[in-house]
Amino acid sequence: MEVILKKAKNQLAQNLPFVLYKKPNSDIVSGLFQQNDTLFEVNNFNEKGFVFASFDGNKTFLIPENQSETINAVFQKKEILVSEKESDFPNELEKNNFKNLVSKGIQAIENNEFKKVVISRKEILNLVDFDVITTFEKLANLYPTTFVYCFYHPKVGIWLGATPEQLLKADTINFQTIALAGTQKDKGSNEVFWANKEQEEQKIVTDYIVEKLKNVASEVLVSEPYSIKAGSIWHIKTDISGTLNSSSSLQQVIQLLHPTPAVCGLPKDKSKAFIMENENYNRTFYTGFLGELNIENKTDLFVNLRCMEIENCQAYLFMGCGITKDSVPEKEWEESINKSTTMKKVLDFES
Repeated sequence: MEVILKKAKNQLAQNLPFVLYKKPNSDIVSGLFQQNDTLFEVNNFNEKGFVFASFDGNKTFLIPENQSETINAVFQKKEILVSEKESDFPNELEKNNFKNLVSKGIQAIENNEFKKVVISRKEILNLVDFDVITTFEKLANLYPTTFVYCFYHPKVGIWLGATPEQLLKADTINFQTIALAGTQKDKGSNEVFWANKEQEEQKIVTDYIVEKLKNVASEVLVSEPYSIKAGSIWHIKTDISGTLNSSSSLQQVIQLLHPTPAVCGLPKDKSKAFIMENENYNRTFYTGFLGELNIENKTDLFVNLRCMEIENCQAYLFMGCGITKDSVPEKEWEESINKSTTMKKVLDFES
């Protein structure tokens, strides 16, 4: 473990690209350490390496396997001191702007423009003594059931995250994905009650994904929805799997799924247009996707949630909420505050 972390620190010091990551419930940390600073792009998803893609689909970058040293190490769990510091809540203006945006989304749904839209916001924290590798270690220790990563490229920046959402797991024949929706804060009980709003949101997401996958798959299997905890947040999850048609490509499947209704909305094109027009900031790689592309003939991709971008001693945190006709702006604001705690626990920041 020390070898892989030291290697990452050396790459950072030399301004060379790398990624560290740990898969959900795995005891292995993997690293790809690129041996030059070229910014590679994915063209047809036949490439091999670690992919890092934006929400809007305009940037799909790659740390290529054939240009990198690959190192795997056994993860060594540590006792982690989490930040108990409370950041100042975003100011009233920011709160009102977000609630107004949620209201605008609800109004658009009532006008039958779309069924669902995911509204997000960005929060900025001033960091104290930030160390990227230590922060990755903290995330891996605190959130073992998520996909934890640290991505660096001198031409892209530094991103870290602990995401609970799989986009796609696939080999040449079979695939697995999930539908994830609904959010509530953990109250210390394994008995989780979901209101109609969250159940309806989950059904919308599941039905959409299944309908889309029928275009590329000969068989689609769907589990019953169930509750799953990621850190201090509960979600509703449905497992979806199947067999790809012989004529279907990995690129087709990814383009069908991304962005998912859980991060964009339904129908996809109309909700995405609303987001781009009304959010008033650029999501860049938040709600994009990342992960292994064709490594050992397997692809393992995740949606970039519960993540942050680091720049100039500041952390940019991103939080989104699924808006349906039953949404309440004040509750969506509270949900976004709850989601921000995932990243804040591993940061030392000015309060």
